[in-house]
Amino acid sequence: MTDVLGRIDRDGVALAYAHLPGAGPTVVFLPGFASDMQGSKALFLRDACAGRGQAMLRLDYSGHGASGGRFEAGSIGRWAADAHAVIAAVVPEGEIVLVGSSMGGWIMLLLLRWLGARVRGMVGIAAAPDFTEDLIRPALSEAARQTLARDGVLALPSAYGPPTMMSAGMLEDGARQLVLRAPIAFEGAVRLVQGQMDDDVPWQTSLRLAACLTARDVQVILIKDGGHRLSRPEDLVVIGDVVAGLCRALS
Repeated sequence: MTDVLGRIDRDGVALAYAHLPGAGPTVVFLPGFASDMQGSKALFLRDACAGRGQAMLRLDYSGHGASGGRFEAGSIGRWAADAHAVIAAVVPEGEIVLVGSSMGGWIMLLLLRWLGARVRGMVGIAAAPDFTEDLIRPALSEAARQTLARDGVLALPSAYGPPTMMSAGMLEDGARQLVLRAPIAFEGAVRLVQGQMDDDVPWQTSLRLAACLTARDVQVILIKDGGHRLSRPEDLVVIGDVVAGLCRALS
């Protein structure tokens, strides 16, 4: 069985997705900042879900991957709304397990506002909630702040490829979307996989997120030599086992 590629229109922007039919709960993969649904973790989980006959949805936010729109015009709130629009169109009912990678871990927490009790479980992979406010803004030099104020956009160096663009609007919206400043109401199961050699998101962020969640069934899985991407074969096995185990428990 393979997944079916498609697009939906949201406010004139085509949003790309890939849907794998199967048994519930549907695994929904949420990519990270400037990443897309063709990444190694997304494809590994797609193949694992296909192997056990489980439904899965992958998607690209606007300005990412195969979706339309400009990356610089995006924001955390917009990308969360993009993800919700795709889910509502492709998987309009049934139980869901959200799997958020890096920024996708922030997006999955925002999706709770719309999806509510449909979300039975969540898996964070190096989850990065509030990263614009807690990690990016404090690290900006005075020169970078002046560039952002003058041009409205700033090129951020990336260890994974060309610089990524950060807009002033993205930072401003990020400050409106913060989730770690108060309890996060959720009573499902949560698994947070985090590398302790992560140079982008401190592993303590997962502990902070675990403390904010009201759920009792929360586990933090630390990979001592794991980096931020968690895309090594051994990392993928851990992630795959965590997602499969959570889905089995919820079935």
